[in-house]
Amino acid sequence: MKLAYISQRGHGATGTCLTEAAEILTQAGVALQGTVTVPDPCIDPTCDMLIRVLPDGPVMRINQNLGSQSKGCRLDTGALEGVVMEVSRHGIGGRVMIVNKFGKLEAMGRGFVPLIAEALGAGTPVIVGVNAVNLPDLLSFAGDLGQELPPDPQMIANWALGQI
Repeated sequence: MKLAYISQRGHGATGTCLTEAAEILTQAGVALQGTVTVPDPCIDPTCDMLIRVLPDGPVMRINQNLGSQSKGCRLDTGALEGVVMEVSRHGIGGRVMIVNKFGKLEAMGRGFVPLIAEALGAGTPVIVGVNAVNLPDLLSFAGDLGQELPPDPQMIANWALGQI
């Protein structure tokens, strides 16, 4: 199994790192599948809420507006499932899969978990971002086969290139 993950502190840092790694891999001519985050200066930056489906879009919003008094992440699970369906529609076939976040849905075995499993079954290297809260669930899913990577876009790209 070729599953790697990155986890770092700082809001949006993991997403930015994976987006930069995806750009490096794209410039190297690697066909990608999955998702990366897209910064949106127009929304409250408490959660990464715009997702670009790899390799070339669309960009989809996955947040719901809960008002200015909302304290937590405003994930719209229906919208996230729509992103998963869009990634699925593009099909498994990229040389590397990147999933911007192994989050709440994935921790429950939903969301991107079936696509991650399908990609791994096809021998496709998978790189995921994960926060400290969901890391135990990712490690449970990956067993001893998950590999932590440093949060360095070039090192992540180098790992991926070494897997294909």
